[in-house]
Parts: sequence; C-alpha cells; structure tokens
Amino acid sequence: MPSSDGPSTADQQLIDHAARHGVTVTAKQLAVWRRAGLMPGNIPGGGLGRGRGSTSAPPPESFDLVLALARRAGRGKRPTDLALLLFADGHPVPETTVRAAFRAAVDAVSLPGEDDHPDSSEGLEDQVDRVAGRISEADRAFTLVPARARRIDEAIARLLGEPPAELAELDKNAEPTPMTPQDALLAAVTVTLGGTMSVQEMGDLLRAMNPGIAVHPFASLVETTQQDVPKAADLVMADDGSLTFLTEGDVRDLLRDLAEAAALEDLAAGWRTAQQVREWALSFCERVEAELDAGQAGEAVMEWLISRGLPSGLSLLESLRDRRNSPSSTALSALLLVHQCQKYRELDELVPGCQWEVLQMPGVLPPPVRDLILTTVQPKDQEASC
Repeated sequence: MPSSDGPSTADQQLIDHAARHGVTVTAKQLAVWRRAGLMPGNIPGGGLGRGRGSTSAPPPESFDLVLALARRAGRGKRPTDLALLLFADGHPVPETTVRAAFRAAVDAVSLPGEDDHPDSSEGLEDQVDRVAGRISEADRAFTLVPARARRIDEAIARLLGEPPAELAELDKNAEPTPMTPQDALLAAVTVTLGGTMSVQEMGDLLRAMNPGIAVHPFASLVETTQQDVPKAADLVMADDGSLTFLTEGDVRDLLRDLAEAAALEDLAAGWRTAQQVREWALSFCERVEAELDAGQAGEAVMEWLISRGLPSGLSLLESLRDRRNSPSSTALSALLLVHQCQKYRELDELVPGCQWEVLQMPGVLPPPVRDLILTTVQPKDQEASC
C-alpha cells in the first residue's frame, strides 16, 4: 500500500508507463492535468478490507494521454492549447474539454468597446458605430494585404506590366467604390456583429484586397449576381443584395453553438483543413518567389494571378496575416470552415443543381477547402460528411 503522501497505485502505473517510454511524469503533474480536464480520473475499484483502503485503476485511454501530455506540455502551454493539440493528433482528450477549448477560441475574439453598452436592445448600426469609434480612437491599423503578398504582387507587375485589354472587358464596374483599410475593418466588424453583408460590399472588399490591379472580373461577377442570374438570386438574396441563407446575428454565437454541437469528426476535419490551407499558402508563396527570382512567369505566377482575384486569394492573405498560427487561431479557422460547410449544404438545398464543378477550377478555392466542400455537397445518395 502506498504511503499517504505518495502516488496512488493507479497513478504509479501511469508514472511507470511514462518512464518505460523515456519520459518523466510526477503525481503532481497528473493531478494538474486532471484538474484541467485533460485526463479522466482513475476508476475506483473494490476495497482492500480491514481498513487498508481501496483500489483504483487508470482508464485505458490514460496510458496514451499521459505520454502525449508529457511530450507536449511545457512552460507557457495553456491547458486549452494542449487540449486542441492533442485532439488534433487523435488522442482521446475528454470531449467536454475539447469542446470547451474550441469555445474558448471564439471567446478570445473581442471587439473594443462592445461591453460598454449594457442595453441589449441596442441596434446593430449603433453597435457597429460604437465599436468602430473605439477602434478609431485606438488608431488600430488593419492590414488588407500582408507585406509578403504585396511584394509578390509588385514583382509580378514589374515583370508582366499592365493586364490585357480582354481582362478589362470582363469587369463591368467602371467606377468601383474605393475601400480603405478602415472601411475594410468596419466591414469586418459589421459581419462579425451582424452575420451578413451585401454582394456589393463583398465586391468592394475583393477589390480592396487586390489593389495592384485596375480590373477585377471576379469582383464584378459577385457585384452583378442579381442581374446575371435573377432566378437563382431570388432564391438566396434579399432586395438589398444580402444573402438570405446566412444567419443574422453575432457570428461568434453561431461558432460557440458549433463548438458545442458539431460532430467531433467535423471539428477534426475542419482543424486538418485549416492546417493544410496554411501549408498550401506558404508553399504557394515559395513557388511564386522562386519563379520571380529566376525572372520568369511560370505556372506558379500564373496561378497567383488567377488566385489573387478569387476566394483562394482571401485564404492566402488570411494565412499570411496570421503570423502566430496559434492553436486558438487554428481552432477558430476550423469552426469557420465547419460553418462554411453547413452553409454550402443549405445553399445546395435552396438551389438544386448548383454548378459545384466551378469550385474545381484552378484558383477558385485552396485545394484543401475545395475538397472539404465538394465532399459536403456531393450527391445525396452518397455518404456526405463535412
């Protein structure tokens, strides 16, 4: 029987298991991990009789977790980060802890001044004005185009010159509305608090994120959706150009609900895709930079030119903007991808026969996101999972 201040028999099994695999674990560490919800408690057993106490045993999953925690844990590692990293690696972290960690990633997204007004009846416009005012007072800058992407854009412009006239003819907006970084920040606040934006605002944002070119065919296509395909637009768009299948309200509330209700398999798929998108973006930049260093416009440069004006370009910029790539930011990206999958499923119900094959065209979406979405909207007689 262990002494009163020593580890229990069950904990000693875990400590010995870790030692056999070359890592050191203490009873104190086990207690800390259990308090954080990273490991389940030991399973009580029967009594030893005659006042000698009782037995307990570690749950089977604890042997895997103790090794993973010993290898991942370290100074400065928050329990929520550990929960997300272990979950992403496929370790059996308790479900309640995983969901709490995803929810904490959403809770970390705060807007200046949003708690200044206790009156819940305040309208969206007043909320946006108040938050935008606080941001303006703090003189916060919003980086539309990160430096690395801007350098690549400028190098390509020097190499290729002006875009061809044929491209300019595809842009039907002769006088686009200019959007400053401050305008883009205001649009982001509005979407966060309100959940939607008009196609005209989407077009303005697409143009603002690609300021190096004078024409933007894809932004034009977005802006003219209601005129180009009125029957389909009537099914999914309001008179003001906003998308009716997007849920109004604070986006963070929707993501918190997903953190609680989404299947763990969907959360894991979203996490993997978010990581793959970042790897794709960094590799993409390296391929383009290699061609530019060689003074030639090859396949990567052409792909860049196409992608920068399409949704894949937005994912590219977001990956470059997120320099820390923390577990929390990856979790938030994962939830947004799961949410995006849900909305594509709803769109597929509203507009049967959507031309989903368009998403397979080069440059439209980052390949990992394309694969995730096309799996989501595959024919109903096949098994579909986000």
